[in-house]
Amino acid sequence: MESKVLARIGAIVFVAFAITAAIVEYAREDAPTPTATAPSLQLPPDPLREQQRRCQQMGEAAAKDAACLAVWAETRDRFLGRAPAPAQPHAE
Repeated sequence: MESKVLARIGAIVFVAFAITAAIVEYAREDAPTPTATAPSLQLPPDPLREQQRRCQQMGEAAAKDAACLAVWAETRDRFLGRAPAPAQPHAE
């Protein structure tokens, strides 16, 4: 019977400690921690990217559009690290 009483007293002490810790934590006022924000790295808008979006929105019709074909050629050259090919006049 002595062990049951000790177990109850231990449980009561544990619950009282947990309640006290919760109240102290709740009552504590934390100062807002300053957040360090990285400077925004805004790149200038890329006109090629805007033209790629336009061609993407055209769908299959872009395959027949000369401007889109030129955009894709420039994109391919950029990707492969080549100098863009000089524009050649079309022979009609």
